Amino acid sequence: MEWLNYHHLHCFWLVAREGRLTAAAEKLRLAPSTVSAQVRQLEDQLGVELFVRRGRGMELTEAGRAALESADQIFGLGQELQAGLRDVGSAAAVLRLRIGVADVLPKLLSARLVQPALLLSRPVHLLCRQGRPDRLLAELGLHELDLVLTDAPTGIGRGLRLHTHPLLRSPLALYGAPALVTALAPGFPASLEGAPLLLSAEGGGRRRAVEAWLGDRQLRPIVVAECEDSAMLKSFGQAGLGCIAMPTAVEAELAERHNLRPIGLLEGVEDKVFAVTTSRRPTHPGLRAILGLGPLDPPRAPAPR
Repeated sequence: MEWLNYHHLHCFWLVAREGRLTAAAEKLRLAPSTVSAQVRQLEDQLGVELFVRRGRGMELTEAGRAALESADQIFGLGQELQAGLRDVGSAAAVLRLRIGVADVLPKLLSARLVQPALLLSRPVHLLCRQGRPDRLLAELGLHELDLVLTDAPTGIGRGLRLHTHPLLRSPLALYGAPALVTALAPGFPASLEGAPLLLSAEGGGRRRAVEAWLGDRQLRPIVVAECEDSAMLKSFGQAGLGCIAMPTAVEAELAERHNLRPIGLLEGVEDKVFAVTTSRRPTHPGLRAILGLGPLDPPRAPAPR
């Protein structure tokens, strides 16, 4: 049986991810001609064509898409093996955990959700990155992140095999500065007609839920600002520029830190947070703690002969 050349497979995997031979070559620190030759050798070994050229880019064939799915699993398991077994003999060894947090999620809520990883007996070094969900999920697909927290279920993307884990469900309410609460709370929700509203950037699950709730009741508030960052939304709300939709799970923080009070509950609407990973049941202790999976069972000792 001929063994698969995993170095050639890694070259193919990066070209497929980057979409361009030159971009993959830069990451590998190899000449494009070298990367191209190694991909051709893999095609020869597999007996199939993996790419067709489209202009300056490389487009996967049907066989290439199937190979990419397998390569995702292979290199994903390799990453998990490194994370799970690195310095396994040392109880004091620090585990590295890379997390991406969608910019629309409240910071305190995100901190609560990742806290279980920091409460493990073994120390965890957390690297946290904030950004747009689509960019973070792309980095997750490239195994540059271990987990992404986002407000909408996912798994869509060319060649991406991602697994979504529900983490939190919390009722959604509108909050505002005291003067705005005084004006809007008594006649809620009819008082929202023409009222100033602050929304998260387009594409977020919370925004879609708020817009659907308002549409069902034929209410037309005035959107005065759209922000990608939840901290900016809260700052604008604190300044009295409009009301904002936030999960009731952070109501105490909104009152204490931003002087934002509840205007009314968006009945039937829940804010949801999901964790997205490349593995359905990850082995990294920090990931397992966040997902509530518990520690892995220790390996069994071999039976005596």
